[in-house]
Amino acid sequence: MARYFKYKTMADVVHDATRLGGELVLQEDLAPLFRPATVAGRKVGNRLLIQPMEGCDGTLDGAPDELTCRRYQRFGAGGAKIIWGEATAIAPEARANTRQLWIAERTAADLGRMLDGARAAHRAAGHSTDDLLIGLQLTHSGRYSVPRPWLATHDPLLDPLTIDKTTGKKVDASYPLLSDDDLQRIEDQYVAAARLAHQIGCDFVDLKQCHRYLLSELLAAHNRPGRYGGSFENRTRLILNVVRRIRSEVPGLILASRFNAYDGIPHRGVGTGEDFIGEPVPHELPLVCGFGTDLQAPAREHLEEPIALATQLVQAGVSLLNVTMGNPYANPHLVRPAEFPPVDGYHAPEHPLLGVLRHFRITAAIQRAVPGTPVAGSGYSWLQDFAPQAAAANVAQGQAAFAGFGRATLSHPDFARSLAETGQLNRKLVCRTFSYCTGLMRAKDHPLGQYPTGCPPFDKEAYGDLWKEVEHKRKRAST
Repeated sequence: MARYFKYKTMADVVHDATRLGGELVLQEDLAPLFRPATVAGRKVGNRLLIQPMEGCDGTLDGAPDELTCRRYQRFGAGGAKIIWGEATAIAPEARANTRQLWIAERTAADLGRMLDGARAAHRAAGHSTDDLLIGLQLTHSGRYSVPRPWLATHDPLLDPLTIDKTTGKKVDASYPLLSDDDLQRIEDQYVAAARLAHQIGCDFVDLKQCHRYLLSELLAAHNRPGRYGGSFENRTRLILNVVRRIRSEVPGLILASRFNAYDGIPHRGVGTGEDFIGEPVPHELPLVCGFGTDLQAPAREHLEEPIALATQLVQAGVSLLNVTMGNPYANPHLVRPAEFPPVDGYHAPEHPLLGVLRHFRITAAIQRAVPGTPVAGSGYSWLQDFAPQAAAANVAQGQAAFAGFGRATLSHPDFARSLAETGQLNRKLVCRTFSYCTGLMRAKDHPLGQYPTGCPPFDKEAYGDLWKEVEHKRKRAST
């Protein structure tokens, strides 16, 4: 299997993008990344954003634990001016793993202390918190809830890949869907969670509409009957109701949304070893589920609806958008272009640079559609040492207001400070997209049902022994 990242200079990367039929601009001047921006009237000190990434290291009752607080303190000290907190469930049945954070009366104070710890670390590192924004990503995991799925619709391509852990069986056409009344109750849960988030000091909340969790699945639910499926108006009914209610009932709380602008099609690995390469699952056309996707040719994006969604979200009161795509369980190469797949994943069916260019292209289209609202882009990590140059160019050209860094911040949480002080990343800490973090996340053989996730190669202090333990268990299971 080919290894793709062989670039020595910016010109090498640009040339390869051209060879692949794309267009990529990199620039040495990183000044655009350190110009302030405005979100809902609040000054934000730079254009560098920590993406929401689950640490899978909370307590069983949904509170942050030691590793959780450590991670946010490291993010706070690192100098990025938006810390986009990770997926935090709005109800116990909404959690995607046994250690996912859950915002409730019993956990609210602990979550508030976690955020305060990030702010304190930011100040201790010499940064002002006057231009810092910290928030939480509110989520209902829907199809990917544990122990049982909560489906918004029957997707004939995802259903065979979805397991009810209470029975150990795959879901099928007889599996019950959430009713319209259920979705109305979930609307209430989102509003209650937002109220709690405001009380504990969140500057913003993100209403998570990505990666085929519940709100994302509703966007794709062309085949769902009733008030929440079929037409675009119906498929966006729940999210727009939630936005309007929070805007009315929780004044002062900034609203954001990270949403899928392109779902693509599920893939499964075919072959063995290094030739275990992702291919689209068997399917008929047109697809019956999908968002931002050409249902007749799902390898292509179709952005009419994502643009309409972005526009309507802004009109309803959302002040910050974050564009992503794909499904980490079904087509991870779309979500996070990587050099190496996770242990349970397939090798990418495309050059990872094409995935990066897709992220940049689609983010730019959304930003053009809502020019007065800041949009954060994703997909930078695979560019490694050249990610800052791509981010600076995207911001300078108005293709995104913020550059979101995800996996890269687990290995290099002080990347913003490094860029500000030296003009480059610390090469000893740059994420090489080895997918160790995802490997830890997928490891479930743990007394709490879930291993914490982080960067074993570059944060050995916290995760080195955990990775050795996981590897030992995997080797023992394979013999």
